[in-house]
Order: sequence, then structure tokens, then C-alpha cells
Amino acid sequence: MNQYQKVAFYTLGCKLNFSETSTIARQLADAGFAKVDFQESADIYILNTCSVTENADKKCKQLVKKALGFNPKAFIVIVGCYAQLKPEEIALINGVDLVLGAQEKFNIAEYLENTDKKEETHIENKSIKETKEFIPGYSIGDRTRTFMKIQDGCDYFCTFCTIPLARGKSRNASINKTLVEAKKIAQTNVKEVVLTGVNIGDFGQGGEENFYQLIQELDKVKGIERFRISSIEPNLLSEEIIEFVSKSDKFVPHFHIPMQSGSDFLLQSMRRKYDKALYQSRIEKIRELMPNCSIGVDVIVGFPGETDEIFEETYQFIVDLEVSYLHVFTYSERANTTAVKMKEVVPVPTRKERSKRLRILSEKKKKAFYLKNEQQTEEVLFEADHEHGMMNGFTSNYVKVKAPYNPLITNLVVPVKMTQVDRDGLMKIEFIEKRQLTELKHLTN
Repeated sequence: MNQYQKVAFYTLGCKLNFSETSTIARQLADAGFAKVDFQESADIYILNTCSVTENADKKCKQLVKKALGFNPKAFIVIVGCYAQLKPEEIALINGVDLVLGAQEKFNIAEYLENTDKKEETHIENKSIKETKEFIPGYSIGDRTRTFMKIQDGCDYFCTFCTIPLARGKSRNASINKTLVEAKKIAQTNVKEVVLTGVNIGDFGQGGEENFYQLIQELDKVKGIERFRISSIEPNLLSEEIIEFVSKSDKFVPHFHIPMQSGSDFLLQSMRRKYDKALYQSRIEKIRELMPNCSIGVDVIVGFPGETDEIFEETYQFIVDLEVSYLHVFTYSERANTTAVKMKEVVPVPTRKERSKRLRILSEKKKKAFYLKNEQQTEEVLFEADHEHGMMNGFTSNYVKVKAPYNPLITNLVVPVKMTQVDRDGLMKIEFIEKRQLTELKHLTN
């Protein structure tokens, strides 16, 4: 094996990808490879790809070109959802040496025995039906918080989505094995863990264990101050989960709940497993128990059959919901999905205009939520990144704050008073403790 070679990584897409990239990086470090920044001249570049949108595919091509610009002789490896779905398409990208599928990417060291540039791209990509093993993972060192993979794959087959084809059936480790991974993280200096996966609420797949039982056990893990639940389907976000989070000292008041449409007709066409009434009931339950909880929403605009009237129905539904921000996705046709065959296609300019309207609405929702938090007392976990003498952090309910840069409070949870939303949409703060910032390290010990 070519040990001591330099390897660089670049991750596209979701939090799950970040956790997997970090896991692969640790595997290669154990095998003797040296991790370097992507901008450096590495011997090997590993690109972990996404394929949720067309832009992610284009970004892959751009990154290959950029990597070869750093080192024309570099060995280029492509992994991730794009690699599972379209390996032959990736093989046509100039400079790509190796494409690994969903099952093969976690054995990447075995494929790096010879990293000389190849005349033809080598593909190792088994059928996704053969991908049944769950590989746990978590990110360390890339960010202040850690993304902990608790679940993979999806059994839902929504009509617009390729993820089941890219990641296979829903699967996870046992609660006990998941706790082992959490306790590994607890031995580091990480303060916040984000639970991530493709469909995390499906943990257990209807067996003897479930997501509610998992978070009850994670809540007992010592050494981790915060747990944050990433995107969770509304039909899987039970009232008992909401009630548990409202009482927990570790699970923070922040939910991200995909909605996709505010039309029951479109929800059925998308093959979603809930209706507007259920979605609204989840929001109302959260607000009843956690009035200051942050609630994020995924919305797709321009899905086939979305008439002007249906879009307005969705728009008004969101206006009336007490949510905090939106992630707006403009529908794009994806091969091998049911939706690509549907008629009543929405013109692209109309999709873009609707997306613009929802993004404006999102900014209004976010500002209203931030204004609601003015003069509130909260605890902020400060990030390591800083720019122009300022640093940022997040409250437990996901308000982004700004403060003068001080390295002594990086990765610390510090009590603050939120004072005013500034012109950039960030929250200004005052430190509650009247002691010197040099002593703030003691506040979380």
C-alpha cells in the first residue's frame, strides 16, 4: 500500500455525507495516509457526491477539474449517491480514476494499492439491493458540532426522490451499538451532536426498537451537552417524541420537518405519508410545549401538477404556520423516478418565480422568529470560524449570533442575552457573566 500519501476530501450534499467522509478519512489515517486540505497538492482526491439536485452533479465535474488543477497527476476517486446512481456517467469525466458505490466506499483503502493515473476509469459498484450492512459514522474535527450517523437508506420511494436507489433499504445498528458510537464522541471535546441519516425517524423499521427509545438512551450519555435532531418526517415525529424533547436537558428545541407541499393533492401525488392536517398538528403540538422552538421546513416548488391555485394553497398554508425558516427546493427532473413521467409539467421560469416568493417568505419568517428571541437569555455554542474580527455561534433553538472574536470561547457553551437583530439578520448579544472573558472557560466545566 502507498502509505504516507497525501489525501484530500470534498463533501457535497447532506449532513450524512459529512459524517461518512469523516469516517472514511479516519479509516485512511489508520492505514497510513495523511489528510490535507482540499486546496493543497494532494496525491489522492476523494469527492463524496450528492445527487439530490442537478447542480450537485455539475458541481462534481467542477471539483474534479479543480483538483487536477492543484495536481494534474492526482488520483481522483468519486463516492456517494451520484457514484451509486450514475457510475458510467462519472467515468466520462476527464481525470476520474475510480468510482466506488454505496457498499464499496467504506473499503476504500483496498482500492488504493496502486494510485497511478488510469487510462480508463475503474468502477466498483454493486447493485444497491446488495447493500444491506449499516456502517456507523460521525464527523470529528471538521466543525464545532458532530454529525452522528444513526440510520441509512429509505423505504419510502417518494415519486421525486432517488435516494432509495442510491442508498438502499432503511437500516441501522442496535441502540446499544449506537450508544457505543455516542460514547466515543463523548470522549472528545465535542459539545453538540446532530443525529443524522436518510430517514432517522424510521430507526428500527417497526421492529422491537425505535427512535423514541434511542433518544431516551442517548439523553443519558454523559459528556455530551447537546443533541440536535436533524430532518425527521412528520408522520414519524410522534407526540411522545415532542413531549420528551420539551422536557429534556440535552435534546434542544429545534426540529426540521419536511413538508414538501401544502396541498393534499400534491402530497398524495408525491407519495408522502401524511396530509396537511397531520403536519399542522405537529407544529401546533411543538408550539404548545416549546413556544420558542425553532422549526425548519422543506418545500418543493414546481412539482408536476402544481397549478397556480395549488401553489397559492401551499403559500398560504406556510404563511399561517408558526415556523421559523424554509429550505426551498426547485423541482428538477431526476432519472428513474416516477415523477419524471408525470404530465402537467410546470415551466422552469414559473418554478423559479415560485421559489423566489418562498425564499422571501422564509426571510420574513426567520426575521420574525429572531425578533421574538430579542431580550431572551440563552446559551450559545461558539464556532471556530471567524471573519473581520467577528465570530458566530448558535443558541439551542438555532438562532445564529455574532460576537467579537475571542479564541477562548471557541467550542464553549456560554450564557448570553440576545439584544438585537442586526442588518445582516444575525443576533447581537451581551455576555451575562460580569467576569473577564478569559475566565469563561470555567462556565461550562
